[in-house]
Amino acid sequence: MAEKKAYPLRISAAVLEAMQRWSEDELRSLNAQIEYVLRDALRKAGRLKPGKPSPVEDDGD
Repeated sequence: MAEKKAYPLRISAAVLEAMQRWSEDELRSLNAQIEYVLRDALRKAGRLKPGKPSPVEDDGD
């Protein structure tokens, strides 16, 4: 598994609440949902190197 790094994130309360609801709908943790959304945006923008999918993408954690 790839190394994970902690990063403090400042985010508006409204965005955080929306992400929390979305993560619950998708049966993921909030952290996993944020990473999923970021990876999806990076992939669509062509900025993520192709490779093996992360565990977040595989099991819906």
